[in-house]
Amino acid sequence: MQDIQTEPVLIAEAIPADLQAEAKGVSLRDVTKKYGSFVAVQNITLDIPAGSYTCLLGPSGCGKTTTMRMIAGHEDISAGDIYIGDTRINGLPATQRNTAMMFQNYALFPHKTVWDNVDFGLKMRGLSIDQRRKRVGEMLEIVGLTQFSDRKPAQLSGGQQQRVALARALVTRPQVLMLDEPLSALDESLRVKTRGELRKLQRQFGMTFLQVTHNQDEAYSLSDQIVVMDHGRVDQVGTPAEIFSRPLSKFVARFTGDNNIFAGTVTSAVQDTHGQFIQLDVPDLGTLLCLGDYAQVGSEAACCIRADLMQIKSLDEAEKSACGPATNRVTARITAVEFTGYVTRVSLVLERGGIEVLYKARTPDWITTPFTEGQVVVLDWAATDCVFLPH
Repeated sequence: MQDIQTEPVLIAEAIPADLQAEAKGVSLRDVTKKYGSFVAVQNITLDIPAGSYTCLLGPSGCGKTTTMRMIAGHEDISAGDIYIGDTRINGLPATQRNTAMMFQNYALFPHKTVWDNVDFGLKMRGLSIDQRRKRVGEMLEIVGLTQFSDRKPAQLSGGQQQRVALARALVTRPQVLMLDEPLSALDESLRVKTRGELRKLQRQFGMTFLQVTHNQDEAYSLSDQIVVMDHGRVDQVGTPAEIFSRPLSKFVARFTGDNNIFAGTVTSAVQDTHGQFIQLDVPDLGTLLCLGDYAQVGSEAACCIRADLMQIKSLDEAEKSACGPATNRVTARITAVEFTGYVTRVSLVLERGGIEVLYKARTPDWITTPFTEGQVVVLDWAATDCVFLPH
């Protein structure tokens, strides 16, 4: 078996019946966690469907790890209720919740072999030697570590250590598996390979996976459902496509993608075949059109446009092309061009209002354009691509 850093693991196509467990959903109802006067998690109500891969996404200190630890039983809740399936688990010890957690630092026993690390949880549950031998052998084969069963953690690569920790968690047949930043210690190429393995394992086991991450790419690529958290609250819940394309707040728009955000006052809202077009008056810039479900005239709000949905034109080209009634147009000066591989990031500042914006282009497309730093250009974007942000 080659090292995971040079070749991805070939995960078994079928999971043995004795390693499978019935997946359960998780429900939180008005859950709060306080540390003295500090509120770490505030009134969270959330449903995690059985058999789903759900990611808690947010910056450090937003309450995502605390939320997961309360579900696992490693933190007591201050108020509210938590259910796994139909069972209310408030106050139930972690060992009786039929969950497992894979910690960020893997928490492997350094003095035990790979086999003994994976076997540990089964031994604590009182399974017979024959049962344990069968399950551990099957699990090591699934994660591609059979030939490393006699090694100690220090003799393994970081990717191999992670797979030992994953095998140790899965072998106990939990109904919910929780993963605390499981990919953060891996380099970029290994991280991409490993998240593919995680997703495949989750689908094959049919288990409920709940992962904490601050990495948007991880959440987008792994999740059926993303829960975006901020300051101890749930800000938005949705599919990866919904979170990426239709953020509901300025925080989500900033955190989950390269969105340009414009704040202003709602001056009108008109229903159209596309939806409700909302007119926003942005100080020192003028009027922008965006699409939303509801807006109250006179309220303070914002809109956002993804950096890759803008069109860039020269002044001459813009003068020759009319700006449609449902198109936003601004003039900007290019301040920096950053090559990042397949994508080139172009920083600009608007001629009116001095607002900094970002434009993204495919590098093969960008290198054929005549635009340079310091040049004044025009940016267009459709109102139907511009998302209204009520808060």
